[in-house]
Amino acid sequence: QVQLVESGGGLVPAGGSLRLSCVASGRIVNIYTMAWYRQAPGTQRELVADITIGGTTNYADSVKGRFTISRDNAKKTVYLQMNMLKADDTAVYSCNADVWIIGGARNPYWGQGTQVTVSS
Repeated sequence: QVQLVESGGGLVPAGGSLRLSCVASGRIVNIYTMAWYRQAPGTQRELVADITIGGTTNYADSVKGRFTISRDNAKKTVYLQMNMLKADDTAVYSCNADVWIIGGARNPYWGQGTQVTVSS
């Protein structure tokens, strides 16, 4: 019904930058809040940032001032610009979207995740 595909992960030295993208496709009527989560080995998944359909953003304290979430509604895409990366940012980053699909249902969907590794 709905697919979310992330890209942009990789290996980067501490202090570097990466930009993640997540594209939604499928039987979509509208996409409400879109978000990025991350999970490091041995830890629980945590919210990194989210953005409403109107553009209101919210960030985890640990990334404020370093990460920026944005979206292009026409392209059904959400981005995460990550600057001043630290070793603690190493994790699998996953995209989440609250989607209204053709047929009337509204559900959360997840991407498969993309690995971000920051070398110290």
